[in-house]
Amino acid sequence: MDKIIEKKKGISLIFTVKALPYWMGALLLAFVIWLFVRDDATTLRVNADTLVVGDVIDGEFNDYIRVSGQVQPMTTIQISPQEGGIVQEIIIEEGSKLQAGDEILRLSNDNLDLQILNSEAELAEKENLLRNTLISMEQQRLSVQQEKLQLQVEVKRLQRKYEQNKALYEDDLIAREEFLLAQEDYELAAGRLQLVQERALQDSLYRSVEIKQMEESLDNMRLNMQMIRRRKDKLTIKSPIDGELGLLDVVLGQSVASGAKIGQINQIGSYKIEAQIDEHYIDRVSAGLEATFERQHESFAAVIRKVYPEVRDGKFKADFKFSGEQPGNIRTGQTYYLNLQLGQAENAILVPRGTFYQRTGGKWIYVLSPEGGKAVKRDIRIGRQNPQYYEVLEGLQAGEKVIISGYDNFGDNEVLVF
Repeated sequence: MDKIIEKKKGISLIFTVKALPYWMGALLLAFVIWLFVRDDATTLRVNADTLVVGDVIDGEFNDYIRVSGQVQPMTTIQISPQEGGIVQEIIIEEGSKLQAGDEILRLSNDNLDLQILNSEAELAEKENLLRNTLISMEQQRLSVQQEKLQLQVEVKRLQRKYEQNKALYEDDLIAREEFLLAQEDYELAAGRLQLVQERALQDSLYRSVEIKQMEESLDNMRLNMQMIRRRKDKLTIKSPIDGELGLLDVVLGQSVASGAKIGQINQIGSYKIEAQIDEHYIDRVSAGLEATFERQHESFAAVIRKVYPEVRDGKFKADFKFSGEQPGNIRTGQTYYLNLQLGQAENAILVPRGTFYQRTGGKWIYVLSPEGGKAVKRDIRIGRQNPQYYEVLEGLQAGEKVIISGYDNFGDNEVLVF
C-alpha cells in the first residue's frame, strides 16, 4: 500500500533541495557585495607606547637653519722655508705670542755652506786674475810709452840730420844719395812713431773695455756671493708679523724641503667662523645673510662674508664675520652653533621635526584618527624646514595629530592599529 507524502509548507520549504539554487545565488550576491565594500588597506598592530606623536599647528615658520662652525683667524700666514735644511733648533713652541722679526726655528744646510765656500774661492780667484791682468796691462802700457819716447827722440834727431843734409844738398856740398838716405831715415822714424801712437791708443781702449768687463764680472760674483749669504740667513725662520704661532709641525733632525708648509702664524684680534653647510641650501646661501649664536649666556651676531663654490662630501664652506662685539676669551678652534636666517618668518602649517622624514622624504605621513585608535597613511608635501619644524604645503590641517617617530618597522602598511 502506497504511503502518501505530505507537501512541505512554510519555513521548512527553504531547507528543501529545490531551494538550494536560491541559497547559492544569495551567497554569490553576498560575496559580490563584500568585494565592493571591503577595505583593501593593509593593517599592522603596533604598541602605542613606542610611538612619538606630534601636533599639526598653524604658526609662524622661522626660516633658518642651524650650522656649526669653528673659529679661525681672519688672517693667517703660512710658514714655509725658502731654503731647505735639517731642523737644528726650535726656538718658539706652538701657542706662543710673536713679534715681527722673532726667530721661530733654525735649519742647517751643509750643501749651502759648501756653495758659499766655492763662491768665495771663485771670487778670490777672479780678483787675483783681475789684479794680474791689471799689472800686465800696466807693464805693457809703460813699455809702449817708453818705445814712444825713444821714437820721439829718434825722430827729432833724424829730422835735424835731414834738414842739415837738405841745406847742404841745396848748396851742392853733399851727394844726392846721402841726402835721400837722411830723408828716408827721417820718414821711416816718423812713420814708426805714428804706429806706436796708434798702438798706444788702441791698447788704452782695449784695456778700458777688458777692465770694465772684468769689473762687471767681479760685481756679479760679489752679488752672487751676497745672495748666497742671504740664503744662509733664510735658514733662520722669523715671524713676518705680530701674532700667535698657531701650528709648528716639525721635530728636531727633520729634513724640511724648500717651500714645504711647516706651520702658520695667526693674526691676533681679528677672527672669523668657518662653517660647513649642507649642499641642499647652496642656492639659498649667499654673502650678506645674517646669523646669531649664543655664547656664555649672551647673544652675538654674525654675517656671511664669503661663500666657497666647491662642494665636498655633500657640504660647502662659508665664512662668517662678527657684526658687533666678539665673545670674550675667544680662541682659535672653538665651535659655535649658529642660527642662519634664510628668509622672513611667515605663517604656515607646521609639523615637528622627526625621524619619519628619513623614511618618507616628506612625501607621506601617518595621521591619527579622531578617536586615536589607529593611524592612516596620507600623502603630504613638505616645503622648507628649520631645526624645529617642517613646513607643510599640502595634506594636513591644524589640529591633527601625526606620528613623527621612525617608520622603519612599519613596512608598507597603510593602517596602524594601536
